[in-house]
Amino acid sequence: MDETWAPEACTLPTAERPFRVAEFDDLFATHLRRSERVDPQTLDLTLNPESRATVEDLTARETECCSFFTFTLTGTTELHLRITVPPTQTAVLDGLLA
Repeated sequence: MDETWAPEACTLPTAERPFRVAEFDDLFATHLRRSERVDPQTLDLTLNPESRATVEDLTARETECCSFFTFTLTGTTELHLRITVPPTQTAVLDGLLA
């Protein structure tokens, strides 16, 4: 797993980063229906509704260590997760999408 896209602003201990990457990988492999890169700073994801608790937990923990992320979760029959980052963090969004 390549977590080199994690920026210096990330406060998650380096040893824990592969586990966080694996959590996102598992979420996307199991529940991702669609993704759309709206612009360099915005990524829209559509996920299975049964992933809500996982998405809420994972995005809350990610916001704690990488406060530059904005996660907006909406929907009930389909979950829509909008992820935005500031212009200086577009490489992080690239890494997350990859």
